[in-house]
Amino acid sequence: MTLYLLQAQAQGGSGMSMILMMVVLFAIMYFFMIRPQNKKQKEIEKFRSALSVGQDVVTIGGIYGTVRSIDEAENTVTLEVATGVKIKFAKSAINPLAEKK
Repeated sequence: MTLYLLQAQAQGGSGMSMILMMVVLFAIMYFFMIRPQNKKQKEIEKFRSALSVGQDVVTIGGIYGTVRSIDEAENTVTLEVATGVKIKFAKSAINPLAEKK
């Protein structure tokens, strides 16, 4: 009978340590993966909402241009990529991480 109780206690402790390990693993994942990604996404949204006319930008496709107009209703940006050549892009196509040359 005591052997059975000892085995039950051992299994119960093992279950508790397994739950604790899962919580610790989730916390590590949150602080090293999820939280930084959310922070980066907020910075990207902040950059795109702060776009202004005359600003030099790069699209995610690698097209360099200057912002000529911003349409908040359609969430689009018109870029001038060469003299007299204007292209309309979605705001989400502007790459905040690219180096401007």
